[in-house]
Amino acid sequence: MKILLGNFNAKLGREFIFKPTIGQESLHQENNDNGVILVNFATSKNLVVKSTMFPHRNIHKYTWTSVDGKTHNQIDHVLIDRRWHSSVLEVRRFRGGDCDTDHYLVIAKFRERIAGCKQAAQRFDRQRFFLRNLNEPEVRKRYQIKITNRFAALENVNDDEDVHRIWENIKENTQTSAEGCLGLHELK
Repeated sequence: MKILLGNFNAKLGREFIFKPTIGQESLHQENNDNGVILVNFATSKNLVVKSTMFPHRNIHKYTWTSVDGKTHNQIDHVLIDRRWHSSVLEVRRFRGGDCDTDHYLVIAKFRERIAGCKQAAQRFDRQRFFLRNLNEPEVRKRYQIKITNRFAALENVNDDEDVHRIWENIKENTQTSAEGCLGLHELK
């Protein structure tokens, strides 16, 4: 997941042509030059500007106030990879944060779901080898001989053979050598 946030000095408007990248809930009506640059960057990197997609009152949208206290702009933004845009639950300005700056703190709430692995893919990861057995000289020597013999058989492979099949053979050979020499303990 790619998340990009910060002060971009970019006023993002509500132009319809930029709707897939920016939302319709911006504080401003039109983009400034930095806004156009930010939209072009977000589009080229497949990002979405989430700070302009949540309906809040204008008082909760602006992120910068000028010294005179009359000019307010929304120039701090949160961008996220388009694939993960639904993980952002809310982006708003936090008025109570004392940051000793003319910018206000911007809060983004995220929800992340981690996909579970399939059982077949977990088989190798859920095994633990007794590596302490390698401290015994005869076990270490037997393991080295088995690994050397198995990889030596793979050195005589012709160039026209399938590389994927060869790689699967290497993984299988390493697994069976480790199981035979080191012992195996299944994790529950």
